[in-house]
Amino acid sequence: MSASAEFVRHVKDLLAPLGNCSDGSFFGGHALKQHGHQFAMIMGNTLYFRVDDTTRPTYEQHGASAFSYATRKGRVQVRKYYSAPEALFEDQQLLLAWARQAINAASQA
Repeated sequence: MSASAEFVRHVKDLLAPLGNCSDGSFFGGHALKQHGHQFAMIMGNTLYFRVDDTTRPTYEQHGASAFSYATRKGRVQVRKYYSAPEALFEDQQLLLAWARQAINAASQA
């Protein structure tokens, strides 16, 4: 599913306080990077943040799911990216805090 242009603009507006973010399209999605490290992606109307072994359990506790896509051989899960919980969109400061964790996870990878 392609990234929704309207949703991409909305997310970029919310994450603007991070500064120095670059972005671009890829394979129907949209990547968000800081200092050359991809920390988030948007597919359709879903924001996915980069996770690591430390942050993944928090996403799972909030009911977030790993990014996945279908192939002829079945479904593939990309456990490096998890959906941002909906509650984050109600609190920009919390969204920014999770984004900073994702930036850290991406830079440590």
